[in-house]
Amino acid sequence: MKQKSVFWQKVRFGGGIGLSTGNKTFSATLAPSAIYQFDNAFALGIGLSGSYFSRKDAFKSTIIGGSLIGLYNPLNEIQLSAELEQNNVSRNFDSTLLKDDNYWSPALFVGAGYRTQNVTIGIKYDLLYKEDKSVYASSWAPFVRVYF
Repeated sequence: MKQKSVFWQKVRFGGGIGLSTGNKTFSATLAPSAIYQFDNAFALGIGLSGSYFSRKDAFKSTIIGGSLIGLYNPLNEIQLSAELEQNNVSRNFDSTLLKDDNYWSPALFVGAGYRTQNVTIGIKYDLLYKEDKSVYASSWAPFVRVYF
């Protein structure tokens, strides 16, 4: 059996998936990512994301983006992170009174979390948050990060 190269032994994959339905609403998200674990303390990686949201008789929204992430573990249980994210937002309204739009929405997160094995739970803050243009409801966001 052929053994993995040293590079691929240090690559870890993860990401997120989401699905939600409600009263006249539907939402789906897919966000794969990969990091390169330099050592026990440092990792850098990239991610892609895609989301779709619709509200019946109101609007549809598609968000496609990518991110760069840096992870630092000063202690085995503590993980600090920085993440630069760029998303393209396309909103199409059902009403002719509202104008459809398409724009780029950047985010720069700094975060901290508690790590156990390959799972980290924490909170992050978007330094570039703008209430009228962000794809997020708040500048603060809880997260669960899993890498295998």
